[in-house]
Amino acid sequence: MLTKETFQELCQALFDQCPGNRVEIPGLGEVTLFDRPLIGLAAAGDELFERYREKKVIGPAFMGPEEWLPGAKTVAAFFFPFTEAVRRSNRESQDRPSAPWLYGRIEGQQFIGAYMGALRSSLAEEGSRACVPSLDERFQVRFEPDGVDFRADSRWSERHAAYACGLGTFGLSRGLITKKGMAGRIASIILDVELEPDQRPYAGVYDYCIRCGACARRCPAGAISLKRGKNNLKCNAFLDRMKKEYAPRYGCGKCQVGVPCEACRPANGKT
Repeated sequence: MLTKETFQELCQALFDQCPGNRVEIPGLGEVTLFDRPLIGLAAAGDELFERYREKKVIGPAFMGPEEWLPGAKTVAAFFFPFTEAVRRSNRESQDRPSAPWLYGRIEGQQFIGAYMGALRSSLAEEGSRACVPSLDERFQVRFEPDGVDFRADSRWSERHAAYACGLGTFGLSRGLITKKGMAGRIASIILDVELEPDQRPYAGVYDYCIRCGACARRCPAGAISLKRGKNNLKCNAFLDRMKKEYAPRYGCGKCQVGVPCEACRPANGKT
């Protein structure tokens, strides 16, 4: 029988076994992309998933756990922290992403996709049904104009799933700040097994952000400000430039490194 403990053990064992976390980068040699993930659990019936349908949060296109997986009981979210080597490399330049960061963004996401698929298969072998929304053909993001910016009305959000699972709160740059910081990638899976949910050690969506403005100063696109937060149009325009320059890879991540929330939760954040 799958328990919270055996599920976590399975997840960590698969992380160690799944290929793709170590990549060969020309001129740099082999680089490990991620440290072991943080894992958080939420009840599939948590009221937050219903609130995510509100337009001011995600939007009406959002699908709850039961819609992804009939009989859903648990949502599990993962935060994969980038290694110190990846983070350090991206601190060095103010206006260009480092090669390890670009590999972490693209090859790293491929590794996470393979990992989540392997986890789904392993759970099936244990007799448990599971759905990975990001790998499901129903996953979709619709972009809507929002004044001088745009917003995404998505059928699922990894960051919001992680928030519900107690992994962290949002920052000024709209990333998630966890106890291992913001520099990393997020994934989630929905299970038909009831596992004990983790408590959310926070009350507000921005509790871990100290509003120091470091991410705004680090942003080469000028897309973040203390007054307005993050402007997606400016951010995406810069990413499009990076994609042309570094294709088939792209990325930036400057707002996630060289800041107090890079690899830990800021000491004077709430809770």
